[in-house]
Amino acid sequence: MATNKTQTALGDIAARQLAIATRTVPQLPIITPRWLTHLLSWIPVESGTYRVNKVKDHSTIQVDCSARDERLLPQSYVDYIENPREYLLSSVNTVVDVHTRISDLYSKPYNQISEQLRLTIETIKERQESELINNKEYGLLSSVVATQRIKTRTGAPTPDDLDELITKVWKEPGFFLLHPLAVAAFGRECTRRGVPPPTVSLFGSQFITWRGIPLIPSDKVPIVGNKTKIILVRTGESRQGVVGLYQPNLPGQQTPGLSVRFMGINDQAIASYLVSLYCSLAVLVDDAIAVLDDVEINKYHEYKY
Repeated sequence: MATNKTQTALGDIAARQLAIATRTVPQLPIITPRWLTHLLSWIPVESGTYRVNKVKDHSTIQVDCSARDERLLPQSYVDYIENPREYLLSSVNTVVDVHTRISDLYSKPYNQISEQLRLTIETIKERQESELINNKEYGLLSSVVATQRIKTRTGAPTPDDLDELITKVWKEPGFFLLHPLAVAAFGRECTRRGVPPPTVSLFGSQFITWRGIPLIPSDKVPIVGNKTKIILVRTGESRQGVVGLYQPNLPGQQTPGLSVRFMGINDQAIASYLVSLYCSLAVLVDDAIAVLDDVEINKYHEYKY
C-alpha cells in the first residue's frame, strides 16, 4: 500500500519564485543574414535621383594603329544618349507605437522602445532585400535584358548551366544569388558528377563556390512551382556593375539610408516613432547581370557505390 512521503526540503516550484530568470531579447524568426546588402557597393544619392549616363554609339569612335608614317589621324567624338535613365529612391516606412506606461514600467532589463524599434528595423531591412531582388521597377530580376537570360539544359542547375551563365557576365563576376534550395540542388548535381564545389569563407560563414565565384543564398529569390532562378551579378560603379543607392545624412539616421524619428505623444499617452528606409538599385550596363531561368529544385538522384 502506497504511503505519502513528508517533504523535508524546499521544492523546485516554490524555490523558483525567488530565482532570477535569465531573459533573452525578443527573437524574430524571419531575420536572415541579408548577404546581398553586404555584397553590393552602395552609392550615396544626395538629391534622391541617380542618373545613368551612357555612350550613344560606340562604333563611331575611330582610332588609328598606323605604321610609322604621317597619315592623318581620324577625328572622333563620343556622343551621349539624350534621355538617360534616372533611378529614384523608393521608401519603406512604418510607424511604431509604444504606450508610455509600458515603456516606463516594463523597461528592465530590456528597454521596450529599443526592442520595438530593433525588431521593426530588422523587418524593414528584410523587406529591403526582397525589394532589391523583386521590385518591379528596379529589382535585379526586373533589370535583366532578354539577351542576358538563359534556361537550364535539363531542369536541375548543373555545372554546365553555371558555366553558361558566367559567359554572360564574364567581366569580373562577383557572386551568384540564389535560393538556399537552389544551392542544395546545385550541390546534388555536383555530387552526382563527382566534382564537389570548393568553399570560401566570407563574413565568418562558409559558402560553396563555382569557378571561384561564391553562391550566395537568399530566401527572397522566388520559387514558383518547384522552379526558381539563379542570378549572376557584377558589382561596383568602377566596374560598370550593379550598385545600391541610398539617401545619406538623414535626420535621425541609424544606418545608411535608415532613420528613426520621434513623432510625439498623443492624448492617449502613446508615443510614436517613424522608421524610414530609402534605397534603390541600378544596373549600369546590361552585361552586369544575367539570370538562369527554369531552375528545378526537386530533382534527386540515387547514388550507387
